[in-house]
Amino acid sequence: MPSTDIPPPAPTATTPTFIFAGGGTGGHLYPGLAIAEKLRAILPNAKVLFLCSDRDIDRRVLEAEGVAFTALSAKPAGVRPRALWKFISNWPGSVRAARGAIRAARSEGGAVRMVALGGFVAAPAVQAARVERVPVTLVNIDATPGKANNWIARRCTGVAFTTYADAAHPAWQLISPIVRAAAAAPGNKGACRRALGIDEHRPVLMVTGGSLGATSINTLMVAIAQSHPDSFTDRRWQVIHQCGNDGADELIGAYANAGIQAVVTPFTRQMGLWWGAADLAVSRAGAGGVAEAWCNRVPCVFLPYPYHADNHQQHNTRPLVERGAAVVCTDRIDAGANLAEAGRVIEGLLLDPNRLADLASRAAGLPPADGAEVVARFLAQNEA
Repeated sequence: MPSTDIPPPAPTATTPTFIFAGGGTGGHLYPGLAIAEKLRAILPNAKVLFLCSDRDIDRRVLEAEGVAFTALSAKPAGVRPRALWKFISNWPGSVRAARGAIRAARSEGGAVRMVALGGFVAAPAVQAARVERVPVTLVNIDATPGKANNWIARRCTGVAFTTYADAAHPAWQLISPIVRAAAAAPGNKGACRRALGIDEHRPVLMVTGGSLGATSINTLMVAIAQSHPDSFTDRRWQVIHQCGNDGADELIGAYANAGIQAVVTPFTRQMGLWWGAADLAVSRAGAGGVAEAWCNRVPCVFLPYPYHADNHQQHNTRPLVERGAAVVCTDRIDAGANLAEAGRVIEGLLLDPNRLADLASRAAGLPPADGAEVVARFLAQNEA
């Protein structure tokens, strides 16, 4: 993917504040964190604030990263009356809270710029920025822009960036995937495995349903372990599995009964080590997960989230699937149906080192995932 060569900014005596608006899942937070860490390297005096949702996942992620944040009461818009009512009733308070954050940042001096990361939190934050006359830069990370990003695009006062060439707005500037430093492997496979306390000489399957976990992926892995344990044991595979808040006990039991060495955890902050240790990954296909697979050159079996009306996670996988670096399977939700389709694909890769090596070779040829650097340089150059 092309990168934009933006010159470094001139030194400035002011203290700019960059407000990142997004949340509800790690996928709407981690790209902002990646851009923020690059910004701080370019402008050490810059202040960063996140406007996020009031979900616990946002608090946990942002507290762990040590960044300032304000939680908005914003809720997703839905077609059901209750969901629609929550969205409407929480909109005014979210806009007021975002305006308060903007005004507080202004009171400290220096320019204020907003970076909209998409999702239901970004929309009221952008409305607040419009009222307060704060420039907005949009960062679109999904192949199919969601309702919020389409709404924001018509109100964006700055450049809009996208990591997908076929995103709905052709004027958006194309960049490579955005990945935070903590999600990039810090060393080779052996070093990452030693750091995780697993066998450095045995192949590793990484399984993740994203920051919230994925029940259908968890039940699929239980089904594979119970019905075809030889898929793992024949080549002595070990598993690292991030499962979300539900299903850990069942997974631990299924892996143990099948004789599979496994680490199962609801959530991990060691994604760089996990990607660095992995020979193969089974994953949801949120934009963040696809970008991390790209950055770390790990072949993947993607099971896109099955409930999105626009099926945008399926579209997110296209750059890797078209390059032969990943396989995408339909999540049938039912464990038996998934075992018959996605399970067969996963088992085939676990048992066939030549097929896996081909995927890995194609993944190794991917260009750099340097989108965070490009966006950060643009923001730093235009912070006035």
